[in-house]
Amino acid sequence: MRVFVTGASGWIGSASVDELIAGGHEVVGLARSDGSAAALEAKGATVLRGDLDDLDALRRGARESEGVVHLANKHDWANPAESNRAERVAVETLAGELVGSDRPLLVASGVAMLAEGRPGTEDDPSRNVGPDSPRGGSENRAFDFVDQGVRAVAVRFAPTTHGDGDHGFVSLITAAARTHGVSAYVDDGVTTWSAVHRSDAARLVRLALEGAPAGSRVHAVAEESIPSRAIAEAIGAALDVPVTSVARDDAIEHFGFIGGFFGMDLSASSALTRERFDWRPTGPTLLEDIAAGAYTRDRAGV
Repeated sequence: MRVFVTGASGWIGSASVDELIAGGHEVVGLARSDGSAAALEAKGATVLRGDLDDLDALRRGARESEGVVHLANKHDWANPAESNRAERVAVETLAGELVGSDRPLLVASGVAMLAEGRPGTEDDPSRNVGPDSPRGGSENRAFDFVDQGVRAVAVRFAPTTHGDGDHGFVSLITAAARTHGVSAYVDDGVTTWSAVHRSDAARLVRLALEGAPAGSRVHAVAEESIPSRAIAEAIGAALDVPVTSVARDDAIEHFGFIGGFFGMDLSASSALTRERFDWRPTGPTLLEDIAAGAYTRDRAGV
């Protein structure tokens, strides 16, 4: 299958490109820089230059593909409204080009706020509806195109897709521990996050592209509920610094914007995904990655 991938040089995207190529697919990756283009070409992918605001490039990539994997996002935490706008427009543009084709469109999503008092499941619809909602309501917007002949699928990633070299949420929490000399959790540390190793997430992307029915929600979740205190303790042990609690009202001052997420319950189940797609995560756990130095190793000169 000829697959157009946005975010192809990103953390999840680059692993997904490797997985797709290894699975026999031809990959066309969107690249906005010379460095990204060179990295994709080195993997054996074809490059399409452009970014999320280049709608002509998005249309061309979708039009000339047999399937689309949309992983790019601006992630502008200083201006989330712009990230949400760009995400919604990108999904509408990609889906619009696939109308009537029955070709797959995988859209990256998350597991936040799916349910209260229990882990979210694949049967829980996203509460993000409309352009002003997180990610511009892109998951539900993609599903609007199912009746127009688009095999839209939401791939919901755990809040941490971890691994050696990750610069995401856990790296920011680790950076705060370095800065303050203590590894902190919020309040009593009982809120939990789900997690998945990058390699397992990439494999699920391929499986969903190849076989997920239109309107499916798949959960890239290997571990359902890891207490935030356990994450802080693992970081503290890796850095050899004390572990302490930070009051919720002080979390953003201590951690930066990630403090607003670290105190949230972001747990989710992947039981239905495993059953439906025979997906069996095999990568290290989050705490194993932290203990192995994935977030504390000095990479100077590497």
